[in-house]
Amino acid sequence: MGLEKKDYINMEPKELPPATDFIREIINADLESGRYGHPVHTRFPPEPNGYLHIGHAKSICLNYGIARQYGGKFNVRFDDTNPVKEDVEYTESIKKDVRWLGADWEDRLFYASDYFDQIYEFAEKLILAGKAYVCDLTADEIREYRGTLTEPGKESPYRNRSIDENLDLFRRMKAGEFPDGARTLRAKIDMASGNLNMRDPIMYRIIHASHHNTGDKWCIYPTYDWTHGQSDSLEGITHSICTLEFEDHRPLYDWYLEQLGIHHPRQIEFAKLYLNYTVLSKRNLLLLVKEKYVNGWDDPRMPTISGMRRRGYTPEAIRTFCEKIGVAKRDSVVDIALLEHCLREDLNLRARRVMAVIRPLKVVIENYPEGQTEEIEAVNNPENPAEGTRLVPFSREIYIEQDDFREDPPKKYFRLAPGTEVRLKHAYFIKCREVIKGNGGEIIELRCNYDPASKGGASPDGRKVKGTLHWVSVPHAFTAELRLYDTLFCKEDPQNVEEGKTFMDYLNPKSIEMVTDAKLEPSLAKAVPGDYFQFLRQGYFCVDEADSKPGVPIFNRSVGLRDSWAKIEQKQE
Repeated sequence: MGLEKKDYINMEPKELPPATDFIREIINADLESGRYGHPVHTRFPPEPNGYLHIGHAKSICLNYGIARQYGGKFNVRFDDTNPVKEDVEYTESIKKDVRWLGADWEDRLFYASDYFDQIYEFAEKLILAGKAYVCDLTADEIREYRGTLTEPGKESPYRNRSIDENLDLFRRMKAGEFPDGARTLRAKIDMASGNLNMRDPIMYRIIHASHHNTGDKWCIYPTYDWTHGQSDSLEGITHSICTLEFEDHRPLYDWYLEQLGIHHPRQIEFAKLYLNYTVLSKRNLLLLVKEKYVNGWDDPRMPTISGMRRRGYTPEAIRTFCEKIGVAKRDSVVDIALLEHCLREDLNLRARRVMAVIRPLKVVIENYPEGQTEEIEAVNNPENPAEGTRLVPFSREIYIEQDDFREDPPKKYFRLAPGTEVRLKHAYFIKCREVIKGNGGEIIELRCNYDPASKGGASPDGRKVKGTLHWVSVPHAFTAELRLYDTLFCKEDPQNVEEGKTFMDYLNPKSIEMVTDAKLEPSLAKAVPGDYFQFLRQGYFCVDEADSKPGVPIFNRSVGLRDSWAKIEQKQE
């Protein structure tokens, strides 16, 4: 996230950090020219009409990272201009997510609705300057009059009302005299402009609805385009950093500020984040929630920050991902394998290695003393020796994975088979002697012998075994529920739909697998949300923060062990 704030508090222009992307090049040029009389000031301006997703994380990391790197300030401001779609639930979730990612707004948490009085005064100022008018056209008529990309728009028949009439009507709109949709306030710019956003855009509409922040004070609400730039100005923002879809809105942003003659931040656009096998449209995510294709905004399959947190993603992994993908001027699709790679890299250092058998097969070690239990020392994390060791109970009966045994093994199968020997992790060598089957011919139990001299995984005679299996003692096993997740969509680009289909036709039917009878080593019964584990040979897991109960943890698989991105990098190198 750049250098520490203290390094840039008293920075001279010649000491500016090297520009690592085009946005920082612009900022360095502005600082060198003295364009602004105060330090860099950025903001993250979410609309509280849904939960944040991984694309918002990129914006948060960028804006906060720049503010911290340049010793400046960072605001969070809710652009809450549409009371019909907004909710306190969304504002609270957004605040939680921004904090969790590590961005600190200090005492600068704002709402665009905090400025509604000032923005209303700005609107009257434009009316008095002959730059705004009250229009009686319906929404459909405004769209019809707007024109197309190839044809100019038509002027509203109400465009040339007098200043006095416009001011009177606008104040009556504010007073609640007219019903929803009866009138709008529009900027008077250019209906023939090649930029459709400049064709007399709407500034205010009538909405008789209660607002989560202002209550019933207002029945007219400013549009996002009218509010955004003035809010930036009032907060002293220097660089209004936003995504590419706002590039065509920039002339309007500039026009409003110039007509008002107020502090003028510089708007800079960067490419949005797109991930394969994912949708990031808030509208589509809301549809998934409302239609119950997922279990809420925080479903671990969702690309929302709350869903990723519940799945086991760490803020460090997400910040690393955002740093690796960088900032570009053109939209592109990022491979989800890179995001998973960043998580593995982070969890590899912090996750404790434990043993969990997902699909158990019972093994009886016939020459091990009946009734005996011994404690086997196991390393908690070979990547972090400070994590130390723990003791794992071992007994005559253990569970191994069903997939770790083949009665008729293929070539190069190095796990357990009749007459073959394998190593039990941290424990002994065992050899399969007999296979016990049920009435239907299914394998229900294995009978094995062990080598008492091979404790710790090596034999005094120096013989080698190629397979190492994880295991859990039967009488000590803790039975738990595991949730194994995959991508939510089975198509790389779910938005690229065939005729007659929608993105929801590409939902992955195997995006979640519930395992209710997994056998875990007993220490895991005490696991709590916030704990991270590597289930040996299975993947990284965390404790589900929503459904777990004290003493009854439910484990979510955050990511598997196979790192396809690392292989991609190796090929590139």
